[in-house]
Amino acid sequence: MTSESTQTPSPEPAPADPAGPGSGPPRAQNVIAAAVPLAVGVLAAILSWQLGIGEPADPGPGLWPLIISVAMVIVAAVLMIQSRPTGAEERFGRESLTVAVGVVSLLGYAFLFEQVGFEIPTLALLVLWLKVLGGETWRVTVAVSLGASTAIYLLFITGLEVSLPHIVHF
Repeated sequence: MTSESTQTPSPEPAPADPAGPGSGPPRAQNVIAAAVPLAVGVLAAILSWQLGIGEPADPGPGLWPLIISVAMVIVAAVLMIQSRPTGAEERFGRESLTVAVGVVSLLGYAFLFEQVGFEIPTLALLVLWLKVLGGETWRVTVAVSLGASTAIYLLFITGLEVSLPHIVHF
């Protein structure tokens, strides 16, 4: 008996994707996932620049937001350039709607924050996220929403004396 007859044949390699690597819907999903933060970063950089970046010795209010925005644009651009299917991509579906509701609710929060103060929008946002999106019980939702809002108030308004718009005064 020869050693050649006892060896098992090696499996054939999987056939290559006819469209080529890096093509198809997973690549498009990865590009979209990188394009969104890229667009947000560009918009934030423009708005930060409009705030004024100041001088190195006297930084303006837009300096740090601009630095973070530029970093965000760079990371998103690298992700977009290097995007290729990994096999772990999820299709856009019902779960994607949860993310969209979360983003839209943050935009609403930012708008309402300036109009009515932080207390009501913060409570509403937390209730939406915990109860509606997260499926928590009412007990957990109420406890976390009230506790977090109170902690934010005590930390930023009372403790650090940050000038946030608010309706409750102590």
